[in-house]
Amino acid sequence: MKRCAKCNSLMPADAPKCIRCGFESVQQPAAMPPPPPRPAPAARPSIAPIASFAPGERPGKFRGAWLLAKQSWRVLMLDKALLVFPLLSGFACLLVMASFAGGLFATGAFQSEKAQGEVLFWGMVFAFYFVNYFVIVYFNSALVACAMTRFRGGSPTLGEGMRAANARLPQILAWVLLAATVGVVLRALQERFALLGRIVIALVGAAWTIATYFIVPVLVAEKLGPFDALKRSAGLMKETWGESLVSHAGIGAASSLITFLGVLLIGSAATALAVATSSIAPVIAGGVLTAVFLVLAALVSSALGTIVLSALYLYAAEKKVPQAFEGVAQFAFAPK
Repeated sequence: MKRCAKCNSLMPADAPKCIRCGFESVQQPAAMPPPPPRPAPAARPSIAPIASFAPGERPGKFRGAWLLAKQSWRVLMLDKALLVFPLLSGFACLLVMASFAGGLFATGAFQSEKAQGEVLFWGMVFAFYFVNYFVIVYFNSALVACAMTRFRGGSPTLGEGMRAANARLPQILAWVLLAATVGVVLRALQERFALLGRIVIALVGAAWTIATYFIVPVLVAEKLGPFDALKRSAGLMKETWGESLVSHAGIGAASSLITFLGVLLIGSAATALAVATSSIAPVIAGGVLTAVFLVLAALVSSALGTIVLSALYLYAAEKKVPQAFEGVAQFAFAPK
């Protein structure tokens, strides 16, 4: 039972209206229980910087190279699928090489008359340079885009990298056209000059390689045309030449050392097993394992080099060391 709020008469608890005065009571809805607390969003995986050095302390060259490679490896381990890009690039380059080699023999470029054969030969060399450069720059652009996304706190995917490369196809094609032209011209000049001329052309080629070090990150981040991209890359290299060259050499040295030790270990183990068992089977297995190891080492080395390149670009363009490399900033991102 309950009482009417107006006349205070008793009435059934479930009666919506007072029988005596006709007052319609309004039933308060039952209080709803509070919603359960929402789970906290999962934290994005991050790269913990390695221990920093004391102010002014500089690691030795070997230790610095090792730390740089180690931190790049940590970045790669967060996105292992990024190894697909250098794998696709290497496979595509092999197909391009095989296709053009077959084309040269099929068209008889080596057997044609001198003038006609030379024109055909250099035409196919240019086509080979163009396609090969396109494959390399395209997949490197996808990898650089993913590395930059990771450095800015995102979680990159293979699809995101491919979309980024596709969005920059006009810039990639324009740059590849310029790079292939320069490559063919340098190659032709080398074959027409004596030893001294070849040395000069080799130095020019080395300068070109250094000036274009930041080309792929510039194409990805700034979408510049070929000449503006070349100017921008050369400017960034001029500002950070010490950091860029030492970091690049450090990654190469660390990767080469690990590769050498791995091949040495596999070869020693295969030889010891072959001697112990008096069988050639361990040697064959060791050869296959060495070939697989070399392919994997090349893929990892390429990916690590691209990760460092992306970090160096962000440092050169934005004057900001990516968080993942703060622990080796004195080595990789300090003036030399």
